[in-house]
Amino acid sequence: IIMIKVKITRPEQSQPAHAFWFDRKKYVTINFAVHKPKDVKVDIQPEKMILYCKNDEDDVIYNELHFYDKVQIHVSSLRKTKPDVAWPRLQKDPERPSWISVDFDNWRDWSMRKMKEKKSLTDTQITSNKGPAPDMDDLSDVSIRNFIFM
Repeated sequence: IIMIKVKITRPEQSQPAHAFWFDRKKYVTINFAVHKPKDVKVDIQPEKMILYCKNDEDDVIYNELHFYDKVQIHVSSLRKTKPDVAWPRLQKDPERPSWISVDFDNWRDWSMRKMKEKKSLTDTQITSNKGPAPDMDDLSDVSIRNFIFM
């Protein structure tokens, strides 16, 4: 992979490579599926990345994606500027292109595990620090219709 600082322009005739991504605490990993890539050029910037290459049949491959959040560039890895913050999607735009998929083989739901640990700790603290539940007899005449549940 060649990291370049030259501007890569979108070719008139190109197709995107299929991208598989997964999220980690400090990094985002993206794998592009290109059969025998050649003339590979990658431009990674804090807010976006561009991939340009040709496959074994000389088809021009071009992907441009704007990251969900900013990244720090370290050789060929994408380090999050906000570690320990889960990315709900790879791109900034909530509309997911058909060429982006989650790499479920490498996906770890580390953010939910962390939230469950925090909730468990909070629940323990609440039960141990509070007294008995308050008496709510004075709410018996309140109708459920008056509340909106979301």
